[in-house]
Amino acid sequence: MADFERFRLLLEDERARKLALLPALRADISSANAARQDSNVDDEHDPEGATIAFELSQAAALLDQSTSGLAEVEAALQRIVDGKYGICAVCGQPIAEGRLEARPWTMFCINHAAAGRYGR
Repeated sequence: MADFERFRLLLEDERARKLALLPALRADISSANAARQDSNVDDEHDPEGATIAFELSQAAALLDQSTSGLAEVEAALQRIVDGKYGICAVCGQPIAEGRLEARPWTMFCINHAAAGRYGR
């Protein structure tokens, strides 16, 4: 059986890292929006507009990814509290410890994750 306390600590560290990253990503989006407002609105023909649009798109994607990742980490922490951590949400079998080490927030065994139908 896996050492869930060790995974809880890993998950809490990951949550702290993601929480610390979110304000920086939001600041990047605000900066890109401010730069966009100060420049020519025509992104297609303004050499700076394409760069600003790209930076804004990239920062927004990173914010979405980090927010989603944070939700996965928090769900995993809740599964520890609920006594459901380390159990595949599809088949109910234990998730291999090696998989939990690689992706402590996962809720799927390698078979169901590899099938591509059930997320990460």
